[in-house]
Parts: sequence; structure tokens; C-alpha cells
Amino acid sequence: MPETLGQIVTQLALERPNDAAYLGPGPALSWRDYAAAADRVARCLVEGLELPRGERVAVLLPDGPGVHIALLGCEKAGIVAVGIGPRAGRREIEHLLGLTRARALISHRHHDDLEMAELVRNLAAAGLPVAHHLEAEGELGVGDSLRVDGHRAPEALGGVETGRAMTEQELFLLNSTSGTTGMPKCVTHDQARWQAFHALAVEAGHLSGDDIFMSVVPAPFGFGIWTSHFTPTLLGAPCAVMPRFDAGEALALIERHRVSVLAAVSTQFIMMLEAAEGSAHDLSALRVLFTGGEAVPYERAAAFEERTGARVLQFYGSNETGAVSGTRLEDSREKRLRTAGRPIPAMNVRLFDEAGGDVTASRQGRPGCKGPTLSRGYYGDAASVAEANAELIRADGWMMLGDQVSLDEDGYLVVGGRLDDFIIRGGKNISGPAVEEQVAEHPAVALAAAVAMPDPIFGERVCVYVELRDGYADLDLADLVAYLRGRAVSKETLPERLIVTPVLPRGSGGKVAKQALREDIRQRLANE
Repeated sequence: MPETLGQIVTQLALERPNDAAYLGPGPALSWRDYAAAADRVARCLVEGLELPRGERVAVLLPDGPGVHIALLGCEKAGIVAVGIGPRAGRREIEHLLGLTRARALISHRHHDDLEMAELVRNLAAAGLPVAHHLEAEGELGVGDSLRVDGHRAPEALGGVETGRAMTEQELFLLNSTSGTTGMPKCVTHDQARWQAFHALAVEAGHLSGDDIFMSVVPAPFGFGIWTSHFTPTLLGAPCAVMPRFDAGEALALIERHRVSVLAAVSTQFIMMLEAAEGSAHDLSALRVLFTGGEAVPYERAAAFEERTGARVLQFYGSNETGAVSGTRLEDSREKRLRTAGRPIPAMNVRLFDEAGGDVTASRQGRPGCKGPTLSRGYYGDAASVAEANAELIRADGWMMLGDQVSLDEDGYLVVGGRLDDFIIRGGKNISGPAVEEQVAEHPAVALAAAVAMPDPIFGERVCVYVELRDGYADLDLADLVAYLRGRAVSKETLPERLIVTPVLPRGSGGKVAKQALREDIRQRLANE
């Protein structure tokens, strides 16, 4: 039986060569062409560049079929792929190439305003080991040009020698955390952890090879990896992807391809819900939305279910831990949208207090886990990652998450918010996600983000940034507070400053970049 993605794609290319592997705005990518294009990448890395097995190669491509071809090609060549998010800027790209000591970069000729071959040359001249640039044209398919260090790559098909490809237990991918504080760390991945995650998803969502998937989450990150790179392929099902997220275009693709399983972070599905209002898109084939990565707003998620007929599911966890808990189709709407589901038995979830004591019996604390979906921690030389790994993984082996959670009377996990996402006002902890959910109920608000605003008296106050819905020109704080008071919102969670912005900043993973907002409010206060 095939055990790795490379082996599965090869088998699908033989058994169902003309069936679609990836769908999108343009022509479909068949299983045969997926395998052949990945083989070409593998041959370029092995025979063209003579890279040894286990070497690192960075992949920076939009979220079309090409990024999956590049990742699969690296796997077949026995190369560790370094996944860089498509929103990464120059400093982040340089940081990740240096951290991973990557020998080559696969990208388009340009990334935003950067000329990538020139960037590689400059970094090599500065002493980094990156020495090669593979320039992809289009989606890196068989008919698309691929240039290696400026020279056109041969079109010869076929794989590389036996023994090069990665096994499911080996390190095959490094991806960056999508946090917004400082430069990102790199998380280590083998295929086995994502195969274990896949099995959980199949059970929770009743997934099968008859489903048609669509993932609008960036592929290099954990949520995108299982929803677009692993689960559809493991089921032999097609997956719709789009190079750049656009809510209206996403709705059109769902209708066009009869998508049944959608994956999107909360910000994205809210934007899609906004775009769907008043539209005639037929979304009736959609039966499951997997979301997560940030708090799921109840009212918006419920409205999405009403508009589409789909059920909203989520897994709680992180890029580092994989799945810790999850909701299922059988759960009630209240449990699916107000909790993060029951802890997964195989993950052996425990709760700890600030001193590190086991407080699972109290049903409230910081979660830790041990189980099959865990990563191997952070990548880098021992000195550079020792402190980060010590914070992530306790000495007794429990891998920790950065949230405060509780368990309700039925054993469902409720996330109070990230430990760094609480606003501490006069010694009172206020959950940023809870404030956001309340504010987002205002009819003028499309998206909301709550952050701590420094204050000399209370330490911190509640500051809310919002994007407005179409048709609304403005919103002032007094009107917002009056609306919330009318809905009996607790006084201590009321916003104390409101900033209306055309677009909330997004991080690499598509979530709202709250650190950018924290820096913005500090700068505003300094200038006042």
C-alpha cells in the first residue's frame, strides 16, 4: 500500500490519469500531469543541481497548483521543503533562508517588487548558502517553463532514482509560524503527523473520495497543509485552490466546481458571507466548512450555515501540536460554534496552571498534549532554538499551547483566548475574541479586532479596530457603545477606543495581524 503522498500521486496517475487533482479559475491539473510536473522538479533538484538527500530548498509560490507541485517534487527528490507564505516580505524571506540554510529557492521571477534571482545572488554574496534559483512560469505544470539559474530546464519526464524519496517518518517540510511578533520560527513536519490529522478530519466531517474540496488557506501553513496538500490527495479527491484569495471569486469557484468541503480561516469565511449577501451564487453543494486559526464568531458562523446549508466545524490546536480537540457533524450548533469540541483521546490533553501544576481536575488552565499529530518542535541549531523548544515542550514531554481554556459540563473545550490576547484592564482579564464577537454583531461592522491600548491608570484599555460593511460610511464609538449596552454587554468589555480602517492588516496565514494593530495604537498614542 502507498505510504507517502508521492507514492499515492504516482498510483493515482496510473489508475485515474485524467481525473482532476487540482481545480481553480483555469484548466484543471490532472493526476498524471501533477505526477509528471513533480517529477520534473525532482529531476532538476537531483540531476541538475546535484543536491544531496536531506538538503533544504525554499518554496515561495502563490496558492495555486504550482506550490503543491513544488512541495511534491521536493519530497520525491528527498529534499526538505521550506514553505514560505505568499504574503512574506523581503526581511522574512531572508530570515527563513538564513535560518534553514536553504540551498535553493523555487519561486516566480518576481515576488511583489522583488526580483528573486537578484535576491538569491545578493544573499549568496552575503555568505548564505542559497546558491540556486528555480524560476517557475505559470503554475509549474508540464507545459510551463521552468528555468534553473537562468537556463531552461529539460522537459524530460520520469522520476529520480529509487531511495531518494522521503518516507512518512522523515522530516519533509519546514514551515514558519504565522505569528506577528518578531521573525517567525520554523516548525518541523513529517508526513505521519498529517496522516494522523487526516484520519481525524475524515471521521469528524464524514469525508470521502466523493467530496470536492476547496482550501483558501495558504498551503505552507498547518491548516493549509492538511486541507489542500494531504487530505484531498489521501482520498483521491480534487481540491480547488486560488492563487490569491478573493471572496467573490471564491464563491464563484464553489458554485462552478460544486465544492462540498471548504477550508477557510474565520476572517475569510466572514468576507465570503459578506460577498454572498444579495448574490445569486448556488452554494447548495457545500456541506462542511472547516475553520479555525482564530476565534469563530457565533453569529457570523450561524449566518454562514443558514446561507449555505453547510455545517461549520473546527479543530483546535496549532501548527506545532496539530489537532487537540475538534467538533463533529453530530454536534449541536451550540457546541459546534461556541466550543472547540471535545479533546481528542489520542492527544492525551492535560491542563496546567501558571506554575506548571496539573490542574486538569479543575477544568481550566493552559493545555498541553502528547499524541500522534505533534511536530518535532522548532528547527535550527541547538543554541538558536533551545529556549523556544523549552517553552514549547516541557521537560516531561508535554507540548504546550499558548491559550487559556476551560472544559464545560459536557467535556467540550472552550478557548478563552491566547495568553497574549487578553486585555488586562485594572487587573481584570478581558478576552479580546469575546469583545470582537460582540462588536461584530453591529450591523455596520464587517470585521473587528480588539487589542490592548496602553493606559497610565488602568495599565491597558480596550481598543477595537473595525472594517465596515458596504453601504456604511462611518461608525463612532458612542453609537457602538450604545448598541452594545442595548444588548446587555458587560460594561467592563465595552470598547474604549474605536478605529475605523478600510482594511484590517493580515498576517501570512490570512489571520488579522494583531501585533501590527498593537504597534499602530502605541504609535497613535505617542503622536497625540
